[in-house]
Amino acid sequence: MALCVMDTARALACRDGTAATNLKLISIFVIFFTSVIGITLPVFLARFLFHGKQVHDKAILIIKCFAAGVILSTSLVHVLPDAFTALSDCQVSSRHPWKDFPFSGLVTLIGVLTALLVDLTATSHVESHQNHAEGYAVVGNSEELGILSKKIDVEQQQREAEELVKLKQRLVSQVLEIGIIFHSVIIGVTLGMSQNQCTIRPLVAALSFHQIFEGMGLGGCIAQAGFSFGTTAYMSFMFSVTTPMGIVLGMIVFSITGYDDTSPNALILEGLLGSLSSGILLYMALVDLIALDFFHNKLMSGQSSLKKVSFIVLVLGSTSMSILALWA
Repeated sequence: MALCVMDTARALACRDGTAATNLKLISIFVIFFTSVIGITLPVFLARFLFHGKQVHDKAILIIKCFAAGVILSTSLVHVLPDAFTALSDCQVSSRHPWKDFPFSGLVTLIGVLTALLVDLTATSHVESHQNHAEGYAVVGNSEELGILSKKIDVEQQQREAEELVKLKQRLVSQVLEIGIIFHSVIIGVTLGMSQNQCTIRPLVAALSFHQIFEGMGLGGCIAQAGFSFGTTAYMSFMFSVTTPMGIVLGMIVFSITGYDDTSPNALILEGLLGSLSSGILLYMALVDLIALDFFHNKLMSGQSSLKKVSFIVLVLGSTSMSILALWA
């Protein structure tokens, strides 16, 4: 209880509604601009700079490994600890049932299992269509027609395999964006509801770099998935505006209800959504990004130098995002 009183006194000393509002209005434009830079950079590199060149596939793989490191660090170093802290706050942890059970771990597990269920369902759906297509065969009794039929079957199987991989990559990008949007909304709403100028000022600078790295992570996956220009633009736009919209939503919620980011209900919502987001991002990083690229990617086979470079880039992405945890 004494700790709660000390924290409250420290927060009251920094509370200035006018200064906080001005900082939040500035942060909306700054975070939007940095988000656009982060997510469009890997897409631009893949679509215009490396497209059609021999290094295209390797460049996309390197970008995606950096993305995997960023997403993994986002889940374990940023989102999950924040969710645990929110549900461990003395205003929440002193109540039932929050003091009786580790809900942050449970909801993270639910997030992992939910991502797995979506992955399994989508993969089964695609494979069922592939098996249905394989049921058709070329009918003929001549030797030439038989050879042609086999050639067509091989080409069809190759096309279907490539289509399956592409659909998998698109699914990964879409589910990944859902997890990141959860995270971005939480960040935005929390910042928008806060009236603590001492917290907001350094947070804006840190979140700017945060959005650049997270945008590069998502942008790398979008670039590899090969979406159309319209879909790429839409996904990039949604990522870029989610955090600013969250800030506006948080400001509206505070003006209507008077709740701020330290209220028990706000902390519970932040903790639950953060835990769910952490589980989704954790699954996507480990299963659909790292495991898929390092163990099931043809480019990695027999190229030890590419494996080493990919691992170094993975560590670099994780390290870069982890260092930002010092400020945000």
